[in-house]
Amino acid sequence: MVRPAGSGRAGGATTKQRGPREGAAVRPASRGARAERLAPYVLVAPAVLIIVVLRLWPLVLGVNFSFTGDGELNGTPVGLSNYLELAGDPLFHTSLRNVGLLVLLLPVAVAIPGLLATFIYLRVPGHRVYRSVYFFPAVLSPVIVGAIFNLMLGFDGPLNAALGAIGLGPVDWLGDPGISMFTVVGVHVWATFGMALVVFLAGFSTLDASLLDAARVDGASLRQVIWHVIIPSLTRTIQFVFVTTMIGMLTSMFGLLFVMTSGGPEGSTYLPEYYIWHQQGQMNRPALASAASTVLFVVMLVVGLLQITLLRRAGRQD
Repeated sequence: MVRPAGSGRAGGATTKQRGPREGAAVRPASRGARAERLAPYVLVAPAVLIIVVLRLWPLVLGVNFSFTGDGELNGTPVGLSNYLELAGDPLFHTSLRNVGLLVLLLPVAVAIPGLLATFIYLRVPGHRVYRSVYFFPAVLSPVIVGAIFNLMLGFDGPLNAALGAIGLGPVDWLGDPGISMFTVVGVHVWATFGMALVVFLAGFSTLDASLLDAARVDGASLRQVIWHVIIPSLTRTIQFVFVTTMIGMLTSMFGLLFVMTSGGPEGSTYLPEYYIWHQQGQMNRPALASAASTVLFVVMLVVGLLQITLLRRAGRQD
């Protein structure tokens, strides 16, 4: 009877010896789990730090600077004086009206690369060549693009010569205040839609091909396939392209405006970014330019949020 008891104690001792080993095994596991939880934050931290230092902090400084004066009042707080001056400046009103025009033309700027990406995805004849040709303008400098179209769209340029050959009168594409902004926007869309095309093609790579096959079997037309299959499947891609295209229109047209129209004629092609440059570089009004920059930021934020909200609602209804 002693031997079983002794063996029982030995078993108990063995059990007690295992306890610390199991605890030692648990502690490294908990450390590993903690490190795994912290890893995403460590990896994201450099990017967040760069955004805060190079983006958010200068933005805060710019907003603060917009409440100070220019010239003799440089650095002196002036409250809302700069914003009140913007509210009474007809040139700034024109730039904001042109922002409204860009919003109205935005669906066209998104539909063009979307339709072209659809045709490439459906493998129309020559789709590989088209993919390269469509993206080529995106690698050109806006200055080069503006110089090229200045020659093409001049009053005595080749486009008006072609119109004259078919009996149509010449058009002052860049000198008529009524159409000059449409001309510059059209050139911008031509020069930049290649990037949106790439984004749409990336979205098509996630599209379930069986949906297209089912639509073809059911006898759906191309228009029905686009409206009922492709658009609902690419809702998030379309949202992204809408927002990025709008941001590009508001912040990336300076080069074209500077080369093609210099804000004219009669200030009809002013956009907020060109107005900001004019006040900063030509009029030496950095505080007023900071106020205009703040207004542009708010406009971009509001327009972007509205776009996302409307597109999400449309996606839910579909």
